[in-house]
Amino acid sequence: MTLPHRNTTRQLRLGNVRIGGGAPVVVQSMTNTDTRDASATLEQIERLAAAGCEIVRLAVPDEKAAKALRTIAANSPVPLVADIHFDYRLAIAALDAGLRGLRINPGNIGGEGPVDNLAAAAKANAAVIRVGVNSGSVEKELLERYGGPTPEALVESALSHVRMLERRGFYDIKVSLKSSSVTDTIAAYRLMASRTDYPLHLGVTEAGTPMRGAVKSAVGLGLLLFEGIGDTIRVSLTADPAREAAVAWEILRAVGLRSRGPEIVSCPTCGRTEIDLIGMAEKVEEYVQSHPAAAASHLKIAVMGCVVNGPGEAREADIGLAGGRDKGVIFRKGKVLRSVNGQDALLAAFLEELNNLLTSAN
Repeated sequence: MTLPHRNTTRQLRLGNVRIGGGAPVVVQSMTNTDTRDASATLEQIERLAAAGCEIVRLAVPDEKAAKALRTIAANSPVPLVADIHFDYRLAIAALDAGLRGLRINPGNIGGEGPVDNLAAAAKANAAVIRVGVNSGSVEKELLERYGGPTPEALVESALSHVRMLERRGFYDIKVSLKSSSVTDTIAAYRLMASRTDYPLHLGVTEAGTPMRGAVKSAVGLGLLLFEGIGDTIRVSLTADPAREAAVAWEILRAVGLRSRGPEIVSCPTCGRTEIDLIGMAEKVEEYVQSHPAAAASHLKIAVMGCVVNGPGEAREADIGLAGGRDKGVIFRKGKVLRSVNGQDALLAAFLEELNNLLTSAN
């Protein structure tokens, strides 16, 4: 498979994670716990890391949250980014606590003096700053000039904030330009990619509930990634943040950039289906998601219930199930492994063989 062309961007290092400059596209998410509760926040960070997040962002709304960061940073399995608005002192406190990433909007951080202090502290701590512009945070002057939060307004806002940091000799910058409009998001990132070589963090903001958010993110992020644009991604869902990581990895798999865990293919079902294929496919997916060896596996798993395409798809997978009325066949790498009577027995036998394959591969 030919991988998509990747735009050449500068490379940054956030902790032990490389961003841009040809490094793999990095998957991120954000906690939704109260950062002031270090225990709950760490528990969620660990779940996010287990789901494939390589960087996790935290809201830091006040001094109490900032004080919890030292404990959180010392015990986190992945690098952390502090999300800061309005008070530059919280950003400096986050750096003092050991975080090496900040997400800020320099336009709302308090003026020239605070930006001086923030840039100096970030430089002294070898930290990375993400200039994050959303359609809801564009300056009034730009909204009036461009007639709203257009892609051009988003880019101009971001570039003005980047220049504030550049004037202070700070260049470890990545940029995001997010809108709830997929088409505006795509246009903004295309324009930004043509005007700078800073790494770009992709996302469609306020994307919605799991189904709607996944569709909007897959279209917007997938298209940009296939065009070579984007160095880190965050899928925004109104859901458990761990689901964001799962969708992000499937987007990366779909465009041929990265993969994590097995690929599962299954029938859409039709009038020829004679087993509870939907239930069986869901149980196989749940089993894979909970299996400790699955994340490192690159198996192709087929769960099929049609006599037309089922046997062929199952035979082509590393392990596959082709089920029919009261009977099914399990294939492994093109050969019949077992023939099993009864739907429940078929699923149990398939999960047993899948476990054997996952365990032996590690």
